[in-house]
Amino acid sequence: MKARIPHIAAKWIWLIAIILVAGIGWMTRSQWIPKTRAFVEQTIADFRSSESAGGHPHDEEADPHAGHDHGSHAGHDDATSLELSAQGRRNIGLSPEMIRPVVLETYRKSITVPAVVVERPGRTRVQVATPMTGVITHVHAVQGEAVEPGTLLFQIRLTHEDLVQAQTDFLRTLGELDVEQREIKRLTSLTESGAVAGKVLLDRQYSKDKLAAVLQAQREALRLHGLSEKQVDLISKDRRLLSELQIFAPSIDSHDGDELKLTGDNLQPVAFTQDAGGGHVRRPTHTGPLILQNLDVHKGQSVNAGETLCILKDYDALFIEGKAFEQDIGQLRRASESGWTVDAIFDQPGAGSRILEGLEIAYLANQVDTESRTLHFYVRLPNEVTKDRRAEGNRYVEWKYLPGQRLQLRVPVEEWPNQIVLPIDAVSREGAEYYVFQQNGDHFDRVPVHVKYHDQYSAVVANDGSLFPGDIIATRGAHQMQMALKNKAGGGVDPHAGHTH
Repeated sequence: MKARIPHIAAKWIWLIAIILVAGIGWMTRSQWIPKTRAFVEQTIADFRSSESAGGHPHDEEADPHAGHDHGSHAGHDDATSLELSAQGRRNIGLSPEMIRPVVLETYRKSITVPAVVVERPGRTRVQVATPMTGVITHVHAVQGEAVEPGTLLFQIRLTHEDLVQAQTDFLRTLGELDVEQREIKRLTSLTESGAVAGKVLLDRQYSKDKLAAVLQAQREALRLHGLSEKQVDLISKDRRLLSELQIFAPSIDSHDGDELKLTGDNLQPVAFTQDAGGGHVRRPTHTGPLILQNLDVHKGQSVNAGETLCILKDYDALFIEGKAFEQDIGQLRRASESGWTVDAIFDQPGAGSRILEGLEIAYLANQVDTESRTLHFYVRLPNEVTKDRRAEGNRYVEWKYLPGQRLQLRVPVEEWPNQIVLPIDAVSREGAEYYVFQQNGDHFDRVPVHVKYHDQYSAVVANDGSLFPGDIIATRGAHQMQMALKNKAGGGVDPHAGHTH
């Protein structure tokens, strides 16, 4: 009886151990079942492969490549994978900058409208005219030259009879006022001694006040003739008639009367702005040179008051005039109200298009053109100097953008956030299929994708798992790479393959 008790206890211990192992196995089934299944499948596959190789030994001898997968080289499928040489990449323009990772971004559905670069009304064109009649004694600038504000342009010998008479009257009144002041000074001492009655001194003071009033009127008359305050002060100081004018290039941003100056008065027009401490800081009023155009006068020519001497052009900032069609006016107003920026597309013969992004809409016109039935709107176009050189002492500047250039404006009308947006050259089309080429080592694998929307420049690819953010793809040359795959497979090349119609 005593011998059976340990035997029964041992049986219970084994039963409890089996139950514990089964419970632990059930709780950890998600970890060991997949590994066991994969091990069994791999064992079966290896067994079948060795059985096939052992059953046909002559096939291995007849074909040394038997048993190897020709459609896959290090994970690549020849039917959908392409290896390009360095020369081939350069031939299709696939530079390292054109191989980029996929990112999620906001896509703006847009419309394209025709446009032209135009001048800014009242800002680009500056007409320089003479305020007085005279004879041109010197022309300091030549047509096409670039000049800075404050540059001496012309010297004029004045022959304006009214101006000569006004200056003469001004000097005469100055002389009479000086006489009255000396007389008042003399009579003051005599009046104090009682030798002269006080009424005589009072009459002289009244005469002085009258002359001062006349002098002020004559000073304002000279200002109306076009002289600056400094010029009138110099006439008063030197007691000499103004005989020659120097005309300087005006400032685009401000006009202070110093554009007309006496000979030798070489003050440069400047503007002032307050700094954080309340002080004044000198700053230039213009950032770019002015181009002298339409030089209409020459040395020795007689000119009348108000006659145009030349025209200066400021190309530092221009406008792009877009022309929206009637059906697009509502979308254009929405873009303007939302503060969306637009893109300017300049066509370049033989070099594709150059796109200038992020331009600001300045304003929309308040009427529709009656002839073209379009609404004009204006976009700010910052300009830049492409060439600045000097020749024979003169400065010549070439600007990047010029009035009259034709282009297209891409205006956003709808926003789609978190989209995969690719250049249109990154997508190839064949029948109902769209493809992109993903970099995989030294190969490019063709990946089918769903294109949700495309325009002339971009394609929006569905984020459905075909591509993931961070995948490295070729952003151009997809059409040529698709043709190369078809040629490698021995199929005929569809001349329209890869083009989006």
